[in-house]
Amino acid sequence: MGPRGRGRAGAVQSTNDSSSLSKSSLAAHGYVRDPFAALLVAGAPRRAPLIHRGYYVRARAVRHCVRAFLERAPAEGGARRRQILSLGAGFDSLYFRLKAAGRLAQAAVWEVDFPDVAERKASRICTTPELFAVAGPPLSGTEPGLGPATRFASEDYRLLGSDLRDLPALRDALEASGLDAAAPTLLLAEAVLSYMEPGSAAALVAWAAGRFDNAVFVLYEQMGPHDPFGQVMQRHFRRLNSPLHGLTSFPDVAAQRRRFLDAGWAACSALDLNEFYHSVLPLEERRRVETLEPFDEFEEWHLKCSHYFILAASTAGCVAQTPLLPPVEAFPRVEPASPTGVLSARIVGECQGFDLKRFGHASALLGPDVILSTGGFGEHDGRHVRMSKCHVLFRQPGSRWNASHVGGPGTQWDGRLFHTMTSFSDTLVLVLGGRLSPVTPASGMYWLSCLSPEGNDPDNLKVTVTKVGAEFPSPRWRHSAAKVLCKRQKYLFVYGGRNGKDPVLGDWLFLHMDTMTCVSLPVEGPEPDARHSHSACSWKGGALIAGGLSVSEEPLGSIYFLKPVSHGFCWESLDVQPPITPRYSHTAHVFDGKLLLVGGVWIHSSYVPGVTVIDLTTKLSSEYLIDTTYVPWPLMLHNHTSIFLPEEQQLLLLGGGGNCFSFGTHFNSHPVTLDVTSLRLRQ
Repeated sequence: MGPRGRGRAGAVQSTNDSSSLSKSSLAAHGYVRDPFAALLVAGAPRRAPLIHRGYYVRARAVRHCVRAFLERAPAEGGARRRQILSLGAGFDSLYFRLKAAGRLAQAAVWEVDFPDVAERKASRICTTPELFAVAGPPLSGTEPGLGPATRFASEDYRLLGSDLRDLPALRDALEASGLDAAAPTLLLAEAVLSYMEPGSAAALVAWAAGRFDNAVFVLYEQMGPHDPFGQVMQRHFRRLNSPLHGLTSFPDVAAQRRRFLDAGWAACSALDLNEFYHSVLPLEERRRVETLEPFDEFEEWHLKCSHYFILAASTAGCVAQTPLLPPVEAFPRVEPASPTGVLSARIVGECQGFDLKRFGHASALLGPDVILSTGGFGEHDGRHVRMSKCHVLFRQPGSRWNASHVGGPGTQWDGRLFHTMTSFSDTLVLVLGGRLSPVTPASGMYWLSCLSPEGNDPDNLKVTVTKVGAEFPSPRWRHSAAKVLCKRQKYLFVYGGRNGKDPVLGDWLFLHMDTMTCVSLPVEGPEPDARHSHSACSWKGGALIAGGLSVSEEPLGSIYFLKPVSHGFCWESLDVQPPITPRYSHTAHVFDGKLLLVGGVWIHSSYVPGVTVIDLTTKLSSEYLIDTTYVPWPLMLHNHTSIFLPEEQQLLLLGGGGNCFSFGTHFNSHPVTLDVTSLRLRQ
């Protein structure tokens, strides 16, 4: 292997070290029972809840397949014991967990990894009494089952050092260590094939299909290279000098199934991890996990799960057996309708200091020429922090825009996230709700007063922050706020969200806009499902509520109209055809009698949301893709804000992005516009 090859091998090995530390943290915080993870690695880092969830669903998907395999009656192998062959096992504790649980009475485990990794793991086993005791007495040099690649061997465990790219050497090492090619065998590869060159990965898959008579190949791996999250994921691994191979050839679960079938496997099923989590794991187990730690990174959680899959392929000898995974057809989904058209996205040009690198913020239009954005998590002076400065865009003559970050006395505030901002006049905005941490609501309501600069000079721009005298009676975040009318009185309708105690809120309140007091108004009709991260738009004196995330952490596709009636309001469900794809973390506007849903997250689809258009008269929906040819890529349209500019008939998209699992934080680098003029022309 040349120097470049050694460098990549070392980088791949480093992913094992990081993964092992994450698994140790996972067990330490109660997600899984694994007393051995911490014994196999040095150090006890505290990983973020998002990392914990990601590694949890990986661990449960693999555990599901391994247990299903071990619980089968022995197949044609008769008295032969079942075998688990873990390829690229790293410092995983699978063997020790199975042995301690008494699941290896009629089974044995082989592990293979680079010689250096296997050597380090063997040393760890031999010098850690708890591990050594579980593994049992090592085989002596005179007993069968040893070979030159063996680093540790006991009655039911073999640890081998071998490069998976060298198939002749791998075959010899497995034969020398006693692996029986005719026995029922589960081959396990967790995030392994994607680090191999495509030719080597293909050869390994085909070799395994031809080598074992009665086998299952379980694969956990990345997919989805083309969308924004997939781009961030690939960029992360390239920075680590361990690029992901084969994703372009096998971008989704359908391609992965074809990959194995074409390589000689008789049957194959694959699920993305959203499907596995919501459809295979029991509800009570999901509830347990969802309450272990404060959590508020749903977008990145669902996007991560949509970019990883679990696959089980079987040889002909296993086809008659109960499959390890249910067929993908068992999971009904609402796919988006075929796109009707395309909306072009473009950077707003000729603007100084226009960057708005933040997400989870709020924005409001003050009059025709000023846009105020506050809060969120963003980039400031090279650091990622909660944003305490206001960001103001103001229009100059010739439809040019300028920008300013406003700080100093009277303009600093608490940097809350997931709040709402509602314009009360051309100079006044109400800030409502939000959070400081996943368990700490932001207290109080605030007026933000923004005075336009004299002569369009940004140095004269002034924003003042004043606390509203009345207290907000129901702290929440990820809620919505929309203006409504009742008996000629103006109210702010605040709906849904979540707080430190309740994962989802289904209640609402009416804030009288003149007195800033909460009042009770009669509301009839079937109430919507509780939700957060939905959208709300004022329309015909009422409010349109669309999408959101439910108490089961699943996106909703329903749309409700809070309809004004003579004595108050009435909930009315809109029957949209074709049904919209469930989504959340989007923005929404009413334009020319149409409801526009912009971006967001949906968890089962071959592409990311663009703009969904719903004709409010006919209730017909259509989908529009966003052409990002002329904007910096990737453009992540969740946790963003959008402003409708009526004069230009454009949507201005501000900020967006997220903390993308372990791949780093992504911020959209520039605000962009979407021209929606064509929607007015469309009948």
